[in-house]
This record gives sequence, C-alpha cells and structure tokens, in this order.
Amino acid sequence: MVSSQPAIIVHGGAGRGSGERREARLAGCGEAALVGWQVVQAGGQALDAVEAAVATLEDDPLFNAGTGSSLNRDGEVEMDAAVMSGTLQAGAVAAVSGIRNPIRLARKVLEDGRHVLLAGPGAREFARRAGISPVPPETLVTPAQRDRWEESHGTVGCVAVDRNGRIAAGTSTGGTPGKLPGRVGDSPLIGCGTYANPAGAASCTGEGEAIIKVLLAKTSVDLMDSGAGPAEAARRAVALLARQTSGQAGVILADRSGAVGYAHNAEEMPVCYIVEGEEPVTAS
Repeated sequence: MVSSQPAIIVHGGAGRGSGERREARLAGCGEAALVGWQVVQAGGQALDAVEAAVATLEDDPLFNAGTGSSLNRDGEVEMDAAVMSGTLQAGAVAAVSGIRNPIRLARKVLEDGRHVLLAGPGAREFARRAGISPVPPETLVTPAQRDRWEESHGTVGCVAVDRNGRIAAGTSTGGTPGKLPGRVGDSPLIGCGTYANPAGAASCTGEGEAIIKVLLAKTSVDLMDSGAGPAEAARRAVALLARQTSGQAGVILADRSGAVGYAHNAEEMPVCYIVEGEEPVTAS
C-alpha cells in the first residue's frame, strides 16, 4: 500500500495577465486552499475538502465560477461543474443557472448515483428536489462581468488527498465570455476537465474545446499512473495539448501519495497548495 500524506491544491483559472487583480486572485486561491485544508487536517474526506474549497472560489466574484461567472451571448449566466473521487464516483452539472454553488449540486448528483451528468432545466429541478434553493439569476451577475472585464480567467478547481489516502477532484466554471447559450465546456465532462481514479486526480482550466479534444484531465492522470510525478505529468500533458491543438490550458494534479504538481501555458494561472508539514505555497 502506498502511504499518503494529506494535501490540497487549487487553481483560479488560466488566462491573460491580470495586473492589479493578480494578488487578489492569489489571495483568493490561498483562502480556498486553507478552507479545504482544514477539512482534511481534521480527518475529513477529500470530497468534502474539494467541495468546500471550490465553493469558496465560487463565492468570490474575482473568479469565473458561481458569483462572477461569465455571461453568455444573451447576457445570462450558465455554469458547469463536476466532482469525482478516486473510486470513480462522479457527479456533474452543465448549463445551469440560478444555482449559487454548482459544485454542491454536482456533489448531490454524485451522491444520488443514478446519473453522472445533468444539464439545464433538468439539473435545476434536481437541485430543487435535493434541497438546494435556487437564487435569482441576476444575483450571480457582477458589475465587472456586465462590463466585460479586460482580463479573462476561466474555471476554478481543486484536488485533495485526505489522511486515509482518498483522493478527489472538482472543477467549476461560468464558461467563456459571450459563449452561445447551451455551450458546455470541459469542466463537467469526466476525463476532460475533471478526473480521478486510484492513481490520482486532476482539474483543468483554459480553452475548453482544446481540453476536450485531448482528454487533458485523464491524460494527466494516466501519465502519473505510468510513473510520472505530478509536476512532470502536468508539464507533459500541457505540452501535448499545445502540440496537438495550439490551445492554452493548465492543470493541477495530486497523486495517491499526496504529491502535487501543476503546469500551464497561459500568461498566468493562480495556484495555491498545501502539503502536510510544509508552508502553503502560492504561485501564478
């Protein structure tokens, strides 16, 4: 049996350089990582840590997820999210509106167990039945998004390993600015933007259509399963995406031992990770 150490890593989306917002996004990632870390440090499950960390980022209007999500062509918010454990349990939602924390709805889909992905009005009806209260869609639209802020960042995510060696990943996004209504990106697609199996877990960010074409999350985890460390696997996976699609993306990873890694080919991708016995690390 591989010994595991608790660990958590979060990302705040790959995108163009953010100037004055860079430090605020780094701080937001640090806060989310700490929220998730407190769960695993107290003996909680990796899935709970991932859900808590991603929900924290969804509640921060600096990030393109939950409150602060990008607007589609019609000026509306449509969000995607997924969560997956190393036991291959998975839940995802796509093109949902009026839900403050899509990651929590994705967790409900996982726990329900009948399906992996619910979309649109069906997902909202499932949320109602699951006890998740809807919110007026306009409450998720921030002035910055209404004015189409200059810097574009997409997607937030988290990967965590708990004290019992359980591993999980979660991803949430408002999608690309000006997208066609009904567009679904990589985040809720298992193996594309989110993936976990006994070898490790991954959460991706960047150009969704490019990520989908190379199954970036599963490609990254497969590289770890073949012997690459998380940092090497992330670099190789992003290089493959760039070579095959010319797209920009990033990925965060953790393996079953609690080692973490990340890589991106965008101008920046705010990241924070915490590994037991070490100080938190933030990078962009």
